[in-house]
Amino acid sequence: MKCHVCGGKMEPKVTSLPFKVTDSTIVVVKDLPTLQCANCGEYLLESAVMRRVDEIIKRVDSAAELEVVRFAA
Repeated sequence: MKCHVCGGKMEPKVTSLPFKVTDSTIVVVKDLPTLQCANCGEYLLESAVMRRVDEIIKRVDSAAELEVVRFAA
């Protein structure tokens, strides 16, 4: 797959990414499988991964300012 930003090669990587859930709540998802450009660093989440992230975010306590959760396929 080619990067939509620079045309470089997208490679599978495992990383941690923050997601802003509300104005005061951020969720960091660890061990997240992504595709990342070897040239510019742009990343992409596949549809199945994003659906799982959505499920994780729905379970987060909205009263928390920061929550860190591990991605589990």
